[in-house]
Amino acid sequence: MHPSPPVALTIAGSDCSAGAGIQADLKTFEHFRVHGLTAVTCVVSETANVVRAVHPVPPELVGDQVELLLDAFPISAIKTGMLFSAAHIEAVLDALSRYPAIPLVVDPVMIASTGDPLLEPDAIAALRDEVLPRATLVTPNLHEAEALAGEKITSVDDLERVALALSARFGTAFLLKGGHLDGPECTDLLADGGLVHRFTAARIAVPGSHGTGCTFSAAIAAQLALGQPLADAVSVAKVYLTETLAKSYTLHSPAGGSIHALNQGTTL
Repeated sequence: MHPSPPVALTIAGSDCSAGAGIQADLKTFEHFRVHGLTAVTCVVSETANVVRAVHPVPPELVGDQVELLLDAFPISAIKTGMLFSAAHIEAVLDALSRYPAIPLVVDPVMIASTGDPLLEPDAIAALRDEVLPRATLVTPNLHEAEALAGEKITSVDDLERVALALSARFGTAFLLKGGHLDGPECTDLLADGGLVHRFTAARIAVPGSHGTGCTFSAAIAAQLALGQPLADAVSVAKVYLTETLAKSYTLHSPAGGSIHALNQGTTL
């Protein structure tokens, strides 16, 4: 009999195009040989090019999924993605309350990379006041970091200052990503306990990067499930994300359009 792999849970939306959401998380978990579980918060009809519909799962069913999985499996790490509403957040937190020691990676999923809102207005305060202080690590994109900090971020120096300020404010580690800043390199900054760790890679120009935030946070959660310290987990996840971008590809539709996809999973 093979030894059991570590177990990670993703609490997020379902992306039917499989580029983001729980599908991207599962592919990432599989790459790192981590057994992946899912609690679906909403079903999204989308591709990398368009979001056509979002259908929330009833909050009580979301909470029941999380509670059942926590009681049934030896979960070593959890990540959250699209939580959708305040009611969904409360249901998830109620289920998590009996397992406070499990590392929690929070991808806030407040604002899309395009700047479009992704979270119900009533959920923003609940996320900020209840979820972020519970997190082991928070991984906002640039727009989300600006919204939380209340200021614009235009440089790596800004990233460092804001990362330290948010980490101190919420009492947890923050990973601020520089993918939307200009320059030949992409630098991400981890602020944890007053210290800053920098992770830099050459910028890779791709037609689209749908799912990078989900993939990055899932890779970190997988590494935490494997027992890695936080900074090491981020370092490994950064290398993995860079590889998925470098080996990404374009798929062509019958109608003549195209969709760019990350190369997630076990084929890297």
